Amino acid sequence: MKKTVIYFLVIIIGLCLFPSCEKSFLNEELKSTYAPQNTLKDSLGFDAAITGLIFQFRQQWTGEPQGLICVMHLGTDITIMVQPQGVEVPYTNYAALNSQDQGASFFWSWAYQIINNANFIINGIQNPSLKGMSVTYKNAIEAEARFYRAYSYNLLSTLYGGVPIIDKPISSPKTDYVRDTQSDVISFIITDLEFASTNLRDIDYISNVIKREGRVCKSAAQQLLAEVYLRANKPDLAEQQCKNIINSGFFQLTTTRYGVKKTSPGDPFSDMFITGNQRRRQGNKEALWVIEQEYNVLGGAIYQPGNITPSDQHRRVWVARYVDITGVDISDSLGGRGIARMRLSNWVLYNLYKQNDMRNSRFNIRRSFYYSSGPKVGQRVIPNPADTLYKLCPYTTKWNNYVAADAFGYTDYKDIIMMRLGETYLLLAEAQFYQGKLTEAAATLNIIRARANATPILASDVTLDFILDERARELLAEENRRMTLARTGKLAERVLKLNSFYNGQGAGVKPYNMLMPIPQSEIDLNRNAVLEQNPGY
Repeated sequence: MKKTVIYFLVIIIGLCLFPSCEKSFLNEELKSTYAPQNTLKDSLGFDAAITGLIFQFRQQWTGEPQGLICVMHLGTDITIMVQPQGVEVPYTNYAALNSQDQGASFFWSWAYQIINNANFIINGIQNPSLKGMSVTYKNAIEAEARFYRAYSYNLLSTLYGGVPIIDKPISSPKTDYVRDTQSDVISFIITDLEFASTNLRDIDYISNVIKREGRVCKSAAQQLLAEVYLRANKPDLAEQQCKNIINSGFFQLTTTRYGVKKTSPGDPFSDMFITGNQRRRQGNKEALWVIEQEYNVLGGAIYQPGNITPSDQHRRVWVARYVDITGVDISDSLGGRGIARMRLSNWVLYNLYKQNDMRNSRFNIRRSFYYSSGPKVGQRVIPNPADTLYKLCPYTTKWNNYVAADAFGYTDYKDIIMMRLGETYLLLAEAQFYQGKLTEAAATLNIIRARANATPILASDVTLDFILDERARELLAEENRRMTLARTGKLAERVLKLNSFYNGQGAGVKPYNMLMPIPQSEIDLNRNAVLEQNPGY
């Protein structure tokens, strides 16, 4: 919610004025600016505005420092910090987390920028003077903007609690914001998502007609709505949204090999995360929503040697820093160049998966390394104990990405699977659990466990903690783990129980750390009203 001017990434649609001998020639009429009043007039302008919104949405992973991604996983049950830049540190030592925190400030500002841009689109598409666009098209554009607004408010209200609701564009300074209640924010999100799930296009239209899978579809709105219904204590409505997706006939779990490496060693689960396999038209029938990134495409990702430009940080954050080992070279098979800002917790590596679980296979979690050059080429690396902390630590292969022209890995070009059917089943099981439908919940969980060759469970096994365990097994390094544990109220409990790193001196996690601090800069700028801080900060 920084008081900054927000610009849309749109196509210039105005031309220079033609000369005239009338006095009106002296009246300035800007037709080639990026202002919404000039661009949001036709389908070209609105499509460009949505493209700009998607570009801005991606900035949550492409900003600096790289450790911003770690903020959403460190201080939870699944990771340990090993190569910090600084922004992550308060989430490994909660006693140091305060209102000056850089991570909390970034995500607050990012979300409100998305909201403000979405508000410009919503306000523009509701203009009664618009002509030349069908009602269906206008509703779809509004639905897409509302989806992004809802996504942002869901993030804000999960991480910060009650926040100011802004439903109109802000183009001038405002210093009297007050926090709406979390309940009111959730109700606002539900209204947006109910509209979005009614008016967005289905996945086949997105994939086959628009041919841009970065555009959200109806099922993505239904999935987010299911999550928000769980937050609103409406598990019956969440269950219905999940079943709408499952019964739509558009999606299926990936149970057989497919794609660019289907004849190479691997398994169906790992196939989904191979570059070139992630989009629907590439064979991924499990994905509901994919953020597209392209090598050397303007607006996708541009390779510029030596130019440190914002780019996706997932590979650097998750992949081990094996390049520090002499004789282990940067390669496609090892996932490209990683830095290992964090590593998987001992609970994930040694206790989370049972025997034969596909999600723990060597194709999904890299544990072994081999020399690729030098006198020991082809031999397995026997690491020194210290090297297992980050140089040769086991890591998920979901973010492996390598382009030969950019072997050093200045930029990441891999698509981002935002939602897939595996999570739909997990949300369905959670909704059934909250209604006491333990037999149904076990059956739902067994569907995704069967895909992973995991042992079936019984109704008596179903607890919220088991569902959170299963989410870690299925969605490791995909879901925003901090949001999941905050949403379910389990953050502090599971950190202290499952992550031995946080049992040490100075970890200091408290129940109030379930919420992030409201950025102090926002409180200070809000001179004409009180923007209350969260307790404990």
